[in-house]
Amino acid sequence: MSKIQTRGDASYYTNYGGHPPQTDLLTDRAIVTEAYTVIPRGVLRDIVTSVFPEWTGTRAWVLNRPVAGGSTTFAQSIVEVAPGGGSDHPEPQAEVQSFVFVVSGRLTVSIDGAVHTLEEGGFAYVPAGTAWQAHNNGVEVATFHWIRKRYEVLAGVAAPAPVVGNERDIEPGAMPETEGKWRTTRMLDPQDVAFDFGVNIVTFEPGASIPFAETHVMEHGLYVLEGKAVYRLNADWVEVEAGDYMSLRAFCPQACYAGGPSNFRYLLYKDQNRQIAL
Repeated sequence: MSKIQTRGDASYYTNYGGHPPQTDLLTDRAIVTEAYTVIPRGVLRDIVTSVFPEWTGTRAWVLNRPVAGGSTTFAQSIVEVAPGGGSDHPEPQAEVQSFVFVVSGRLTVSIDGAVHTLEEGGFAYVPAGTAWQAHNNGVEVATFHWIRKRYEVLAGVAAPAPVVGNERDIEPGAMPETEGKWRTTRMLDPQDVAFDFGVNIVTFEPGASIPFAETHVMEHGLYVLEGKAVYRLNADWVEVEAGDYMSLRAFCPQACYAGGPSNFRYLLYKDQNRQIAL
């Protein structure tokens, strides 16, 4: 059975692991091309988990890493932390910044000594070189998305400070001429050039669409939190649903139709605010 974490008008798919029976067909929707990758929720099984040595009581599904022919700017993982588990030194690279987004349970995050409890929809941005810790002090498994990116220093601009919040407390911005049926919740300020990436939640009401093929320099990681859609990726139409993940390399054409009956929502990473290094 699929497990959906629901709180208010926000839903987060969190059903991973297990092992399919021998009677199942092996046919699935997993796709890897030079333009994009689709990792459907049905392949996030126990056998493909990773162990991060800096953590205890933890397992992870690595969804994206820099790889030839694919996205190159970031790593993204789904991380499950058992009660009592966590890390006093979660980040092994001082030059790497982190973004944490909680989809189930509670995660206690300490950033430079300031303690925050993140519930479903809670997030934390941790600047590169910052001392931080993360622990599950509750009685249920805590699950979060962890995005990591090497920080690109900008001359004359101070690095950003930590940011902590919850997506439910942020007013989404409606896309023009959509009557609010396509809206974006921005958890990091896109106008602040100190940030070299953005993390948003994009929401489409049933029937809403991206009505043109976006073709741009930003790489994307898209994790479907809720609903289903038909996504146009390069020259292909691909069906996606809650729990699926898409990694899009730079300049991969992309568009979608939201299928309903619920909203179609996804967590979106994109690199931004930097000149192209030649």
